[in-house]
Amino acid sequence: MQLNELQNKIEQARTLESSLPSLKYGGMKELLEARSSTKKNYLTYVNESGERSEVSYADFYEHVLGCARFLQNIGLSRGDRVATISHNHWHTVVQYFACWLLGLVVVPINLEEDDDRIADILENGRIELAFVRTEYRDRFRTILEQYDQLKHIEWIVCEGGLENFIKKEGKLRIDEASFAESDALVVFASDREGQLQGIVLTQQNLLEGTRATVRWHNIDEDSRMMCVLPIHSVNEAVISMITPFFAGGSAVLNQEFKASRLFPQIKEEKIHIVSVTPSMLQSLNHHYAEDDHPDVASLEHIICEGKSLTTKMAIAFEEQFRVPIIYGCGWPETTCYSCFLPLDLRKNERREWLTDYGYPSVGTPVLANEMAVHDEDGNALPEEEGGEIVIRGVNVMERYDNNKEANERAFRNGWFRSGEEGFYINDKEGRPYFFLTGRRNE
Repeated sequence: MQLNELQNKIEQARTLESSLPSLKYGGMKELLEARSSTKKNYLTYVNESGERSEVSYADFYEHVLGCARFLQNIGLSRGDRVATISHNHWHTVVQYFACWLLGLVVVPINLEEDDDRIADILENGRIELAFVRTEYRDRFRTILEQYDQLKHIEWIVCEGGLENFIKKEGKLRIDEASFAESDALVVFASDREGQLQGIVLTQQNLLEGTRATVRWHNIDEDSRMMCVLPIHSVNEAVISMITPFFAGGSAVLNQEFKASRLFPQIKEEKIHIVSVTPSMLQSLNHHYAEDDHPDVASLEHIICEGKSLTTKMAIAFEEQFRVPIIYGCGWPETTCYSCFLPLDLRKNERREWLTDYGYPSVGTPVLANEMAVHDEDGNALPEEEGGEIVIRGVNVMERYDNNKEANERAFRNGWFRSGEEGFYINDKEGRPYFFLTGRRNE
């Protein structure tokens, strides 16, 4: 495929047929400035020992400026790439936003990967600087010592307070140009052959994914969200960190998930929405006895994403804890969720979509994208006929990084090909509800 033809297909896949209203914020810079003087709490951080620390929007903004000064002072500029070697920590959130303020690119590292894999990500990600939490300093040093191609990477150990990556004084030069189409996040994932692929998302991708989440879940300045999943994932970075910031709400960031602490903490913090995985739902089901109903009166619903949710698991959880599960699905390539079960479904309707068709429905498309089911030749298939789930919209990634073959395969027909088999069924109003049946064998 010629380069210009490929680019046209990518642009087609990143465009909606019907346009959306303009984003309120042209980039992360505008979003940060909009919250710069707000005194209310933005983020509460809870470490593994249960110790809490809070930061307001205004203080968070000042920390972001200080980190941006630091990054600029060591010579980084628009397009340079910064890795984060960290568990969930509010300092890492500061680093994300500081990078985006300058048009830098964040490459979050999943520490569950082995050393060879992390080394590949650092090399393929073209990392200039790494922020490293103290706990991972020795491991990171060992990785750098083993691979000559990584010895140029500068790294900053983040321990204690903010002083290791904050510069409070000095001029900060912020580009007046829009960073909306600038690369913002590169997330590495494995393709079907186990090879690394760098998924490149722009600031606009992140903001469009955020806007879709805010609208779907009715999130506003009074909403309080909680994060128990790793923020190195796109889904969690968008849902639990950027979304409350976008809406002017607040968030609780946990260093780790503990089944025994989740519901007591939801009660203490008056949480409205939390995002979990099916395995976490299963842990909660197992942790509590059938007649044990913890007090979660503030909790409006739970967001759940994952290919392993079963109807039995979902129904058991809802019956046990009397909290609706808003199931959905997304891919890193589509910047968070592409579809959700609607919030306005009655309990019996939600139960039907979860149980009556052999697979739990992942819902209907969010406003940021369209979804369809295609055959091998890229032709749209009718209701109930199985094929490949495809997505087109403003939340679709910019590209796979430096991988023409992968881009040709993913965008062959002007849609993003998810690699997931599935089908859809229309409701009485003609809304398509999608179902996933498994990965394609190609």
